[in-house]
Amino acid sequence: MEAEKEVWAEPRLFIDADSCPKPLRAIILKSVVKRNIRTVFVADRSLPDVVQVEKSSPLATMVVVEKGDDSADDMLVTLAEGNEGALAVTRDVILADRLASLGLTVLDDRGGVYTKENVKERLSVRNMMSSLRDCNIYVEKTKPMSAKEIQLFANAFDRELTRVLQRKTV
Repeated sequence: MEAEKEVWAEPRLFIDADSCPKPLRAIILKSVVKRNIRTVFVADRSLPDVVQVEKSSPLATMVVVEKGDDSADDMLVTLAEGNEGALAVTRDVILADRLASLGLTVLDDRGGVYTKENVKERLSVRNMMSSLRDCNIYVEKTKPMSAKEIQLFANAFDRELTRVLQRKTV
């Protein structure tokens, strides 16, 4: 694993590609190329849009892990170690907690921002809602992303990416 980590020296973006909808990946991939930022996408399958950019740019890298519970999450955490100040994107609150504890800023797919200071509160809400679902008190209905939600993500992503890049140059 150490040899693998050397290859990823200085990535500034870590993407949980399993949970990242295609419209959001398009926003991320465009920024990767435009802003010249090294990015690692991790999933349990190859994603054609990421592979296409990877072929033309050394900035984007698709890491495919074996299928299995938390295999992509574990790889993201391993690759993110030592990259304090970087940005990650995931909708998985448990993974967000793990990444934030490493000093990364984590953005969810709706534009929410999580850091060491605030992720525990979000994790607590997630755990409570999970308990309510287990008791059939609450049913979660995930609806498709609207154009407004995609725009909220794009705005938050641009803002947080700008912060990451400013920290890198300071």
